[in-house]
Amino acid sequence: MGEKTLHPLPTRDPVGGGPLYVSELTAEDTGIVIRGKFQVPRLAQLDGEQAQFLEVFLRTRGNLTAMEKEVGLSYPTLRSRLDALLDTLNLKPISTEPSKKEVKKATEQRRSILEMLERGEITADEAKAKLKEVTA
Repeated sequence: MGEKTLHPLPTRDPVGGGPLYVSELTAEDTGIVIRGKFQVPRLAQLDGEQAQFLEVFLRTRGNLTAMEKEVGLSYPTLRSRLDALLDTLNLKPISTEPSKKEVKKATEQRRSILEMLERGEITADEAKAKLKEVTA
């Protein structure tokens, strides 16, 4: 059994759409058969387009600007595909920068503190302490 006769590993039940598992592994050379319930590797769950994207991403060492030139897609499209790939693999991005949502929330909190100060509801020292908490 050469590689030409191997088929891509399906990851979903073609009838019900549910997940599949690997139940048998066979060594061609020795004929050894291992039966059990084996998890399909996470990367094997990617569709062809996602696997190709990941390959180019790795070859460009994660440089989306280089990927733009390689695949002819815009940066926002590549970013969107990267986010979809992370979702498929059930991974959260590691970010050193706050998200837009976090920035918006902090901005609203600062505005609220300054309005409370303006209305005399808190002292300048209290406002200063609260602003430090929002920034931290």
